[in-house]
Amino acid sequence: MDAKNISRLALGAFLITAGIGHLTFARKQFQAQVPEWVPLDKDDTVVYSGIAEILLGTAVVATPKKHRKTMGKFVAGFFAAVLPGNIAQYKNRKDSFGLNTDNERLARLFMQAPLILWALKSTDD
Repeated sequence: MDAKNISRLALGAFLITAGIGHLTFARKQFQAQVPEWVPLDKDDTVVYSGIAEILLGTAVVATPKKHRKTMGKFVAGFFAAVLPGNIAQYKNRKDSFGLNTDNERLARLFMQAPLILWALKSTDD
């Protein structure tokens, strides 16, 4: 198995694990990242996004090779779509996931770009 496939499978496992965390052990932590302007209940938002992550992770692992690039774009879009939650956590100074200072929350904002790249590069032809 080559490095790209290992990276793709790791991405799928990462998404599935994060999704399970949304539904179980990290549910409260994820609620801190839901922006106030989201029109849904915070817990509902966390549950829905957790289900989406599990489905995306499963799809990253199971999608046939000819459709992986498209799946990578969906995952990259998802990572971009959750950036407002990270911005809200920073802006509203909400502690979560060990991000207990403004500098830690600010640094977290810069993690979305590598996640987006991971999704695109690990699924590229």
